[in-house]
Amino acid sequence: MQPDVNDLQAIHRLKSGDIGGLELLIARHQKKAIRTAFLVTHDEPMAEDVVQDVFVHFFEHANSFDEARPFEPYFMRSVVNAAINTIQREKKGKQPREEDDTSELDANLEQAASIDEQMESTQLNCQILEALARLPPHQRAVIVQRYYLEMSEKEMAEVLEAPAGTVKWLLNSARNRLRSLLTSKRMSE
Repeated sequence: MQPDVNDLQAIHRLKSGDIGGLELLIARHQKKAIRTAFLVTHDEPMAEDVVQDVFVHFFEHANSFDEARPFEPYFMRSVVNAAINTIQREKKGKQPREEDDTSELDANLEQAASIDEQMESTQLNCQILEALARLPPHQRAVIVQRYYLEMSEKEMAEVLEAPAGTVKWLLNSARNRLRSLLTSKRMSE
């Protein structure tokens, strides 16, 4: 995979001391990064904090970034890992809490073409988000990487620095668990 020229230019600017390089990276990747972090954390403020922290960390260590590597997969892996670490730290420090409401998601869904589509889409998205929230963070992360970031299993193995067989096993167990949760939800309705 070839590094993106615009990302490389931004990184070169950062390495030369120009903060404008960071602004370019934020403009290009922040929205997707926040969505990714939200899918792992299910907490919008937490997702925003995670992404901000990852950008700050990258800024502080930009000089050590290997420019032969594409920025986006590296950055999104950092976001997913930081989101998992944040969840684990929060669980250690606090009692389990109820999942946050999906008001932002609902607001976006209200823009759908018709009321029927909105209702069906809202119900399905809520069911998926609910089931996703019940997965362990590592399983949630592989689902996000595969289906939201559209990473191949090979890319996931590189990002996770794990053998392809481990990635396949993680992804398969996450899919099975998610399928089980969705099926039991439908049967209980």
